[in-house]
Amino acid sequence: MKINTALILCAGYGKRLNPLTLVEPKPLLKVNGITLLENCINLIKSLGIKKIILNTFYLKEKIESFVEIKKFDLDIKIINDGKKILNTGGGILNMMNSSNDSSFLILNPDTLWNQGYLKKIKEMEDFYFTNQIKNILLLVNKNLSFDEKLKGDFNLLKNKIKKEIQNDLIYTGCQIMNKDLFDSYSVSDFSIAEVWNQLVIKNELYGYESVESFYHLTNFKIYKELLKNN
Repeated sequence: MKINTALILCAGYGKRLNPLTLVEPKPLLKVNGITLLENCINLIKSLGIKKIILNTFYLKEKIESFVEIKKFDLDIKIINDGKKILNTGGGILNMMNSSNDSSFLILNPDTLWNQGYLKKIKEMEDFYFTNQIKNILLLVNKNLSFDEKLKGDFNLLKNKIKKEIQNDLIYTGCQIMNKDLFDSYSVSDFSIAEVWNQLVIKNELYGYESVESFYHLTNFKIYKELLKNN
């Protein structure tokens, strides 16, 4: 991988997974005996990326303690959102500001990442650098989702993302973004969807389609079903 640093979003409240997340941050929930966070870190390590920045807010001490105890053989920096949770866009920008890099792999640990994603993520990165673009999202057809109630977010035409009345592709929780996209933003409470929507309007939001089955911890019910099936 040409990208040196991965960002992991770990600050959220995980309210849809209550009551579990009343006492445990969502990234530390386990599937197959491994936490979502460690599973995500393992994927990053397999990609050859050695620097990780993750953000915290809710139950931050538990995530900090987990990372310290595990002693991952990686350069992991923990950035706290501050006095107020920043939402996805603000959280990403806050993490980017702590690095000198310009391009970042960004992952949501809610997805059950596996080694099957390695090839597609590497292909996605190659497309990103070859075409000299500023962003690219990894998408999957909603028919491959374990949670059959998930609706599509986007459509894709020649790697350009569209938002239409009927959308068939789901955002997996993996993307590559260049810090330049945030030039007009400050670290504050805003969603990454705001950045995406502006790019869609300009026909400059890019996507790459995965063919992996998609397992995502949507809510408490889906989490229990995943435990039964994994």
